[in-house]
Amino acid sequence: MNTSLIKRLITSADSFAPLALRVPAGIIFMAHGAQKLFGAFGGYGLEGTGQWMASIGLEPGMLMAFLAGSGEFFGGLFILVGLLTRPAAFVLAITMIVAIVSVHLPNGLFMSNGGYEFGLSLLAIAVSLVVSGAGKVSVDSLLAKRVR
Repeated sequence: MNTSLIKRLITSADSFAPLALRVPAGIIFMAHGAQKLFGAFGGYGLEGTGQWMASIGLEPGMLMAFLAGSGEFFGGLFILVGLLTRPAAFVLAITMIVAIVSVHLPNGLFMSNGGYEFGLSLLAIAVSLVVSGAGKVSVDSLLAKRVR
């Protein structure tokens, strides 16, 4: 595999700033993914989420629930620890775009009406991490030192 590409994916500025985004966003994404995949935190699990996704036109519902839940849970875990942060954040950004467009956009901006403000905030965090990378305190930072 091309080490130059890997190095570009995992190298980021020597800064603590991404950590302030990674920790809360990682926890939030993991919790939402756990709702979809496992029914944790009052979620409906894979079957219930799959039925709901099918009902709004995201077919096949079970596969869409699995993809969204896995992207959120494992993507959240990866950005939390700072492992392959850019690719994980990219997947999460796409997931948020789909959620905003397919579910929240018709409800307007505000969360109180089921709007997209929360999804937009998570999208902004994900895009920021795609651009910045994981930062100083991350697995990516440790790996970047080892890749030549």
